[in-house]
Amino acid sequence: MTSGRDTIWWHVYPLGFCGAPIRDHDTAPTPRLDHLTGWLDYAVDLGATGLLLGPVFASETHGYDTLDHSRIDPRLGDDAAFDRLVAACRTRGVRLVLDGVFNHVGRHHPWLQQALAGGPAGPDAHIFRIDWSDPAAPRCGTFEGHGELVPFDHSQPRVADAVADVMNHWLDRGADGWRLDAAYAVPAEFWARVLPRVRQHHPDAWLTGEVIHGDYPAYVQASGLDSVTQYELWKAIWSSLADRNLFELDWALTRHNRFLDTFVPTTFVGNHDVTRLASVVGNDRLVAATAILCTVGGTPTIYYGDEQAFRGEKRDGWGGDDEIRPSFPASPADLAGYGWPVFHAHQALLRLRRDRPWLTTARTETVALTNTVYAYRTVSADGARALSVEVDVTSPAHVIVRDGDVVFSS
Repeated sequence: MTSGRDTIWWHVYPLGFCGAPIRDHDTAPTPRLDHLTGWLDYAVDLGATGLLLGPVFASETHGYDTLDHSRIDPRLGDDAAFDRLVAACRTRGVRLVLDGVFNHVGRHHPWLQQALAGGPAGPDAHIFRIDWSDPAAPRCGTFEGHGELVPFDHSQPRVADAVADVMNHWLDRGADGWRLDAAYAVPAEFWARVLPRVRQHHPDAWLTGEVIHGDYPAYVQASGLDSVTQYELWKAIWSSLADRNLFELDWALTRHNRFLDTFVPTTFVGNHDVTRLASVVGNDRLVAATAILCTVGGTPTIYYGDEQAFRGEKRDGWGGDDEIRPSFPASPADLAGYGWPVFHAHQALLRLRRDRPWLTTARTETVALTNTVYAYRTVSADGARALSVEVDVTSPAHVIVRDGDVVFSS
């Protein structure tokens, strides 16, 4: 089985994928994870070697408002359903990474309720960020203005203990790593205290953090993470293709080379928080974006449905994520016909990537650059191997990848 950094991840938001009710109260255990298990052969056929999951733990609504990190969300099933997913991944040589929401919890998390009930002198008073200046009316902190999400106080040893225990528990049960949600909101020093306790028991676990902006290499070095999300490259890919300004992509890849001197970034062109790329740039540029993703250094992830040219807009407000976190049908035969040409292009690109593991740590060199045409070479870390890539964003956009001969063309 490949290491985490050398894996090609299929990123799935399980509650949406499995058709679970997001906002309707539903406590009856239903093994909807089995629906996802049934799609693993599709993921392997696509070319993925890992499954990167969104939240699977008991929560109030969308999964990021956790109620119990030790229990599978009943809308997805139970421990047995999780074990079946782990076993199915193992059978296919697919690595499994879980989403760890450790910056904040849901408003009705039992620990938070205990803290509020105990008051400022209670044993749980300082687990969360709570303003106790008026003990009769304590004010809970919020995460990015969301009142239903209350952050931990990460300076507290009990929080570090609890997070380390949760991470080890699910790694013991068969997970291969963690995506740490909202890592950018958590002090790097917190992870530096927690992660050695995880690696002591699971030295091969792959640990990546959601970091949107800032000094990526400094955060990786201070935290002890293996990787962080490369939002700079994501933004440059879609906007350079949409605006026909490939100078932006060239600048981002220059910075990307420098990041690779310190760590291997987690790269992507779509995820559960952003408008679908096909909605932004169209199908031809979606394939071009995926070609760039697959021919530069990093650990690439494909957001489920992008390989089928799914469309959807991220909106503000209640239900604003619904379009970008849809359910998948009963089987691949039920997918719309329009998506299969894009799927086959993804297959070819992921095969190209999988056959050249040296691309994980490769750097890019600019060969030629205009607003609409960008030629670059991707060179292995030892300088012994290279790919030549030409991206043309005139209408329709197309990409040619050469390894001596043409190995991909769209």
